[in-house]
Amino acid sequence: MYDAFPKTRVKVQGGFNGYSAIQTEIRRTKSNVIAVECYPAINEEEILERLIAPLEPGLIIQATEQFCTVEKVTTMIEENLTEDRIFGVVSHHQLQDFIDGKQQEILQQKIQTVLASNQSVVVYGVGASLLYPADLLIYADLSRWEIQKRYQSGTYSNWQANNAGEDPLRMIKRGYFFEWRVADRLKQQLFNSIDYFLDTHQANQPVMLEATAYFEALEQIARQPFRLVPFFDPGVWGGNWMQETFEVEQYKDNLAWSFDGVPEENSLLLATNTIQMEIPANNLVFYQPAALLGERVYDQLGKEFPIRFNYLDTVGGGNLSLQVHPLVEYVQKTFGMTYTQDESYYIIEAKDQASLYLGVKNGTNKKELMKALQHSASSGERFPDEQYIYQRPVKKHDHYSIPAGTIHSAGANTVVLEISATPNRFTFKLWDWGRLGLDGLPRPVHLNHGEPNIVISRDQDWVEQELCNQMELIAEYPEWQEERTGLHKTEFIETRRHTFTGKVLHQTHGSVNMLNLVEGEEAIIESLDHSFDPFVVHYGETFIIPESVKQYTIQPYGRSIGKQLMTIKAFVR
Repeated sequence: MYDAFPKTRVKVQGGFNGYSAIQTEIRRTKSNVIAVECYPAINEEEILERLIAPLEPGLIIQATEQFCTVEKVTTMIEENLTEDRIFGVVSHHQLQDFIDGKQQEILQQKIQTVLASNQSVVVYGVGASLLYPADLLIYADLSRWEIQKRYQSGTYSNWQANNAGEDPLRMIKRGYFFEWRVADRLKQQLFNSIDYFLDTHQANQPVMLEATAYFEALEQIARQPFRLVPFFDPGVWGGNWMQETFEVEQYKDNLAWSFDGVPEENSLLLATNTIQMEIPANNLVFYQPAALLGERVYDQLGKEFPIRFNYLDTVGGGNLSLQVHPLVEYVQKTFGMTYTQDESYYIIEAKDQASLYLGVKNGTNKKELMKALQHSASSGERFPDEQYIYQRPVKKHDHYSIPAGTIHSAGANTVVLEISATPNRFTFKLWDWGRLGLDGLPRPVHLNHGEPNIVISRDQDWVEQELCNQMELIAEYPEWQEERTGLHKTEFIETRRHTFTGKVLHQTHGSVNMLNLVEGEEAIIESLDHSFDPFVVHYGETFIIPESVKQYTIQPYGRSIGKQLMTIKAFVR
């Protein structure tokens, strides 16, 4: 019953399906200057051919004409891109920084000439809104996961790069550290000026919604439970548990990851009485940060969704890479991030011989450990993990904290619900069991970053005392109990597990809540004051409760009535 395409119902009016209806609406506005601002990796050729050309304007300008050359832009962001295949440095640029003033002036004069002859002008592409004041501003948006798929297709380039077909990891790096940052800054600057939002996730199936209705929809979502649209991806260590259990993407060889709780990459599927529109979930964070996150969390972290849920499936697969995440000071100084990827592993399934690598063995010497890792990296010989790394068996519903600086890896035959802070690119692989990636290239190993971040004192004794199954009973009633299950005191996320056969009252604790139904078929979430409609979730589904909800109940539903269920909940403490 897992829903791979969850819809979020909103009560707004309007909307337009298909290019013909959209063109009719644009013509109705009788606008002289139309700007179609595009997020990077929008199919601008489709926008031109299917939307703009049939309008027959007197002048069409692609916004890229006003910017510096590809070579100059790349030179300007060299420090952000670095030579590394994976890691860059966060850009603080504005898109306006890359405008060629002389070229922009020439284009503006062309526009004025055409307008003087009573003809219309359309400017389209990334930065279209920056060329000339528009009478009508349409924003064509795209979620980051769709962008990554387009990079992988080999037919799309990064903005001002002409690099279609390049290594997708390098393309994603350029997106993450540079172009998504500048595009998000511009998008938020334009919120008060946008007239319509345009969805082109599905080729030749556009959906457009008035900005007033769009923002009203976001306000509604920030006050009700909702799910994100999950995405799944195969990997060299991937398994088959998700394919079999959730009945998704069974045509693929395996699925290593599922991300269904990452607003910066996932999408929301808005459903009204007339349209269905896919939008970047991050727009909810940008537009309703206080209602969604809570005032305290918003004040601490800004417009950043702080919690991430995702699955790691190794059932029938192999071990994850042996890895470590950066300490806070390192990620701030080296990459320009504000906080790091602390995390935990909640064990959803554990087959025979399921295990977890966590910390180092007692007495491990860091110099000797690094020497062995470096030898394996350079020679390709097997790293003797049994000499240095602590490995322990795991069972279903175990929970292990993994603060930054702790060596770790999920072993084979395990399904992990990873609960973590959201900076999601900062995994330093130390050893990858001698494998190639699905692209046939060696998977990147970053011992230069890993070595300064390994906290060698996190040995077997410390791990067992501090990180393993730190369960604490909070409350117990006839129909339910609540346990604190982590995370470690150095991490800003707290998790609670509720085991229940009846109705449970939940508090948001002054923070956005992210939950997953980790045991049982169905549960229903309800409002105490009927401010939102009852919301049903199924086994394995991640869902979000905005902080503005304050209180809500969860109880068994449908075929689960009378049975014992279990949820895991995360919030910022």
